[in-house]
Amino acid sequence: MANPPNPFAPGALPATPLLDRVRVPADLRNFSAEQLRQLADELRAETVHAVSQTGGHLGASLGVVELTVAIHAVFDTPRDRLIWDVGHQTYPHKILTGRRDRIRTLRQGGGLSGFTRRSESEYDPFGAAHSSTSISAGLGMAVARDLKHAAARRAPSRRDEQNVIAVIGDGAMSAGMAYEAMNNAGAMRSRLIVVLNDNDMSIAPPVGAMSAYLSRLISSRPFLSLREMMAKLARRFPAPLERAARRADEYARGLLTGGTLFEELGFYYVGPVDGHNLDHLLPLLRNLRDAEDGAPILLHVVTQKGKGYAPAEASADKYHAVSKFNVITGTQAKAPPGPPTYTKVFAQSLIAEAEADDRIVGITAAMPSGTGIDAFQKRFPRRTFDVGIAEQHAVTFAAGMATEGMKPFVAIYSTFLQRAYDQVVHDVALQKLPVRFAMDRAGLVGADGATHAGAYDIAYLGCIPEMVLMASADEVELAHMVATCAAYDEGPTALRFPRGEGFGLEPVPARGTVLEIGRGRVLREGGKVAILSYGARLQECLKAAEELGARGLPCTVADARFAKPLDTALVERLAREHEVLITIEEGSVCGFGALVMQHLAWKGAFDHGLKFRPMVLPDAFIDHDTPKAQYEAAGLSARSVVETALAALGAESAARPARA
Repeated sequence: MANPPNPFAPGALPATPLLDRVRVPADLRNFSAEQLRQLADELRAETVHAVSQTGGHLGASLGVVELTVAIHAVFDTPRDRLIWDVGHQTYPHKILTGRRDRIRTLRQGGGLSGFTRRSESEYDPFGAAHSSTSISAGLGMAVARDLKHAAARRAPSRRDEQNVIAVIGDGAMSAGMAYEAMNNAGAMRSRLIVVLNDNDMSIAPPVGAMSAYLSRLISSRPFLSLREMMAKLARRFPAPLERAARRADEYARGLLTGGTLFEELGFYYVGPVDGHNLDHLLPLLRNLRDAEDGAPILLHVVTQKGKGYAPAEASADKYHAVSKFNVITGTQAKAPPGPPTYTKVFAQSLIAEAEADDRIVGITAAMPSGTGIDAFQKRFPRRTFDVGIAEQHAVTFAAGMATEGMKPFVAIYSTFLQRAYDQVVHDVALQKLPVRFAMDRAGLVGADGATHAGAYDIAYLGCIPEMVLMASADEVELAHMVATCAAYDEGPTALRFPRGEGFGLEPVPARGTVLEIGRGRVLREGGKVAILSYGARLQECLKAAEELGARGLPCTVADARFAKPLDTALVERLAREHEVLITIEEGSVCGFGALVMQHLAWKGAFDHGLKFRPMVLPDAFIDHDTPKAQYEAAGLSARSVVETALAALGAESAARPARA
């Protein structure tokens, strides 16, 4: 028999004869096990080729190719609900569920989302991009199903029973929400299947033929029926004997499978099983599909990130998130050299402060490379703490450190800090503890879209008493603000900065200079119009001022630096000396502009004809695109600032032509 063609050989597209026959998952149910194995190989090649053109989360998607094929081949999706935790591993799922023709639009403007999305497909019953939500959502769906059957006053037959399958990764299982959901599910009798995709934790004993055999055995209907019969019999024993029988059953199964933790939470544990072996997966999933109602089930599969694509397998992060790349070599496209990224500047600035103060520690919630804490860890391994996907714990852990005189920097994306809001208020701010929050990915973030946009932190932190809030206008300001946070011990501070590169206008200092708390700066003096920027829109404001100046309308441009405490003297002067005051921020309504407006209202500034225009993100979720396109759509570009100023001044000013 001839060797199969290399799916990654040079060429325009991989050869995918079986995949070409699949329009929807129902088409898989006519394939033999051998055909499904070939289909998985073709699906992997298609995924690699597509992501090579778009960039995205490659490693996680390659790790679940066989699992994706097996689930869709065994279960009746979309009638059976399939929920993917986080959703960044769903590229193969998208290809199999009628979206193959659009897969090369992934994460592009107007294209497919990089995560699951209810509005995108009926095969995405629950949208996700943050982790650890799948079991809670799945349990909700399962209970809703049961309530509907109860309302109809009939027991569902096997023919019309609906399955709910939640796939969650081992990393997502580090979040407390997953255990809250499992604890709740274990106390119910709602039928739910949780698939634990273990690709990193190494919590599994060796998987192989014996493990697969045991998993098939204990998931089979005869075994489950026998176990239920013995359980019913044991319940007729005196209480001590019943408890002893139940413990003996759990202990024996724990010895065989290692699932004692999940059994204690009320789940029937099956596994571990090789998540890349369809000969193991298919019969197991059929057994679970056909099992009688009972305890929720946890199927433990062991997979490898980047499986089947050599460059990804050899990579330390298994190609978790990639830019466009060469399919043959795996070499990722690199942008031309430019200014340093904000993340890199934050890391270098934090290291500089930590070299001068051994009380400084770095804390992150499973995002060391994304936040720059990985660089800090190389320099200070004993002062670096990655607590896993556990933002609530990260914040209170930092609060505990602060009580003992340490100087914790909690580096978390703005969008993920939302998950720890109560801890920020109750455990940090209420006690005036000097925890420093470094919020990366502030503002709009490009290809990750609305789920990852840092749109709300100004608003949700701005209402907390005695918080110091600052936003860097550029990478040099970021270095100064890291130094300012390190020096401030009177209470909590929060620093926001965007994704991507800085502006390269000035060299970043080796160590920042401490800024005066609550003091902004004026960069340009003008006439009728004042523009007050908070954050990285400052350069757009300066461009707008150039355009307005060319129209005979010289502008004042100021950088607020701080939202709290507000530079009230600066704000009052701008309001007093200008006809129009525009604020601009990379955040939602109720943020910086609202704080300025609140102060000016109480000072009576609006009683005397001031024209105030707060420019914020629109009251809408902004889809994935390039950041430039997103800010254009949001109305936060230099052009929008000019239009806002001209409209505020009236038609006469707007009609003035620009100078050549």
